[in-house]
Amino acid sequence: MNDTPLLSIQNLKVTFQIYEGVVQAVDDVTLDIGTGETVGLVGESGCGKSVTALSILQLLPRESSRIDGRILFDGRNLVDAGESELRNLRGNAISMIFQEPMTSLNPVLTVGRQIEEAIMLHQGLSLTDARIRAVDMLRLVQIPAPEARAREYPHRLSGGMRQRAMIAMALSCRPRLLLADEPTTALDVTIQAQILELMEDLKEKLGMAILLITHDLGLIAQMASRVIVMYAGQVIEEGLVTDLFHDPLHPYTRGLLGSIPVLGRKFTAGRRQLEEIPGIVPSLFDMPRGCRFNLRCPHVMDVCREKQSPMIQLGPHRRVMCWLKAG
Repeated sequence: MNDTPLLSIQNLKVTFQIYEGVVQAVDDVTLDIGTGETVGLVGESGCGKSVTALSILQLLPRESSRIDGRILFDGRNLVDAGESELRNLRGNAISMIFQEPMTSLNPVLTVGRQIEEAIMLHQGLSLTDARIRAVDMLRLVQIPAPEARAREYPHRLSGGMRQRAMIAMALSCRPRLLLADEPTTALDVTIQAQILELMEDLKEKLGMAILLITHDLGLIAQMASRVIVMYAGQVIEEGLVTDLFHDPLHPYTRGLLGSIPVLGRKFTAGRRQLEEIPGIVPSLFDMPRGCRFNLRCPHVMDVCREKQSPMIQLGPHRRVMCWLKAG
């Protein structure tokens, strides 16, 4: 992996203008992804993971959103990029797998046609050559009878096949960076395992980097080398997977890990089988003063209610935003 990151997000802030006022969905997020690296981005729903990913490709509505900070891809700041440059990047050098393939695929175009369009747009191939490449991509993601499936409409495919078709489309132009937003959501366990194995195999073949966005820490343990934890729009912890899983530093991270079902764990009299994080993620309109986790934290101190902790750097890939580690 090169010393210079393929993607470097620096002090990213995303605000939305909505009917009730202005809300900040992402607050001062900084993260790097190296060439060929898989980085996990985890947190509860509503913590800003998907907004961060959509910001990379500048897919947020321009009329109602504002992006501040820097998003450097191969040294180029995408925040300042023009629409023509972004169109050349989307689906080409940077691709994205969206959460729900049924709503991401065009229902009035065949699966093959949708893949062909991306290939013709970015690779400059003829329709005949693009059609051959599309079938090859469907075969690569292990869809049976790919020639026939290419002529099918999305509603004719199962959930697992639609997700594979989305992956085929995302990878059809051999991207350098893949943004995978909950790539196995709503799939049964067997299909999940097949999709993950496929992504890992294609990553090795294509040498691409992956930003894996999920709330599933089991997925992170299997796929990623490094993990970044978000809460209420902020990055609160980062570490190598082995370090973070064995020694979580932030109380929120410890809560997430404690809520994972463990095979063989038994009920203990008077206690729940799984731990839980009390309360809910704060509203974007009513963020608590100080640390945003202080209303739910079992270790809250007076300083947590008054001031937000600075980000404490503990190593090249180890940082945490928590007063417990400030001393």
